[in-house]
Amino acid sequence: MYAIIDLETTGGQPAQDRITEIAIYIHDGEKVVDEFSSLINPGRAIPFFITQLTGITDDMVRDAPKFHEVARKVVEMTEGCVFVAHNVRFDYSFLKKEFGDLGYTYSRKTLCTVRLSRSLMPGQPSYSLGKLCQNIGIPLNGRHRAAGDAAATAILFGRLLNISQEQEAPAAARGLSPADALAVVDAQAPAGRKPGATAASAAIKAPSPRKMKAVQEAIKTALLPPNITPAHVAALPQEAGVYYFHNEAGEVIYVGKSINIYKRIQQHFAVDYKSRKSIEFKNSISEITWELTGSELVALLYESHEIKRLKPLYNRQQRRSVFPAGIFLRTDDKGYKHLYYGRADDHAESHPLIALGNQFKAKGFLFHKVSKFNLCQKLCDLYKTPGACFDYQVHRCQGACLGLEPAEEYNKRVEAAIESFTYEHGSFVVIGAGRRADEKSLVVVENGRYLGFGYVDETFAACRFEDFRDAITRYNDNKDVQQIIRQYLRTKHKDQVKVFG
Repeated sequence: MYAIIDLETTGGQPAQDRITEIAIYIHDGEKVVDEFSSLINPGRAIPFFITQLTGITDDMVRDAPKFHEVARKVVEMTEGCVFVAHNVRFDYSFLKKEFGDLGYTYSRKTLCTVRLSRSLMPGQPSYSLGKLCQNIGIPLNGRHRAAGDAAATAILFGRLLNISQEQEAPAAARGLSPADALAVVDAQAPAGRKPGATAASAAIKAPSPRKMKAVQEAIKTALLPPNITPAHVAALPQEAGVYYFHNEAGEVIYVGKSINIYKRIQQHFAVDYKSRKSIEFKNSISEITWELTGSELVALLYESHEIKRLKPLYNRQQRRSVFPAGIFLRTDDKGYKHLYYGRADDHAESHPLIALGNQFKAKGFLFHKVSKFNLCQKLCDLYKTPGACFDYQVHRCQGACLGLEPAEEYNKRVEAAIESFTYEHGSFVVIGAGRRADEKSLVVVENGRYLGFGYVDETFAACRFEDFRDAITRYNDNKDVQQIIRQYLRTKHKDQVKVFG
């Protein structure tokens, strides 16, 4: 038995939005045998844009039952049924949240008609419910209303069953697949209520073990994106590297990294996405590619580079590719070290200790270091005055701005501040695992500046820093890669760090 469900809601996030309408159609594998629909009072105002989309107004739901008043009906109707919906994660997540708020754990096996339509009706210009129904001739009365959408989904589900039955024999010859799994869904008879069943009609022939296994496989793969099959996931490498999610147009929409690409992508797809944007992200994944790196550090660095280069739609971190400001260091004629911020192009003769996104961020960063390490605001160009800085007047500065604190003592705190955001060594090479057993990876930093990474085979012999520098591909230095390298070197790792004076 299958419960075909559609919900209308006040928004796209189950954690904060509520259901405004529900429709349930019970399907026995051949036809609809029971149905239920009702407006739901969400207990809050319906946003104007939602009313424009669905036509459901605050007045329409004012006297409607609240969810707890129909909850028992929903449980009884769907008991023993597979939960079916067009984009099932959205509807299922909302129902689980509503029941969770009542202290009840709602759990059903799920099937997604978006995914199944892609498998059995390939080549459609769109798999949204409205456009798909229009293209294949399914009437859809009351679009964006629960009953109308659920009724259309029930018809679509019936057609998918018919298509799969026609394809069952050749599919079986090729082995099990999501399409083959759907081909036998009407043979599955879950234990539980069958609306309108009689003793005679309840005597259903038990499905074969092969068909039972196929149905369970379809349910298990319901969490995968519609265009990604279990075979795609099984082909992923269990090695370190960078992976790319592509949409149907081949565009990269997300870049990630992991020491085990297979496991990390499984984790992506095991998430029960809640927000509409997250569901759209998952459903738009049509292809997965990857680049092996061997080294975890190289994977981290290359991911950062690729996010800046491609600027994928669903990556939010590390997208900035230009860092026009930074923190610099100079020493005055009295021996005091000055940290100061400025534009990178105004200091072309010196590389910043750390590159930052803009001068506002650089100034805030420097204020933080001044406070943490008890530095002088005046010597850090944060307090313009011919006399003492403000902190000296309130006894937070030890008088470096007036020459009262010896330069040697003050400079120790400056060095401690610098050490907190720079490398322990100026020039060094991190030698790690390669992509093959006979290969090593190299990450090169010179005078505190990241130069790039590369690979060498077992015949590579180097004594001079220049030998390592010549073996790599150059990549841009920036705040993100500096932080990546610093954090990596502070963790437990098996790489060799070769330091040069």
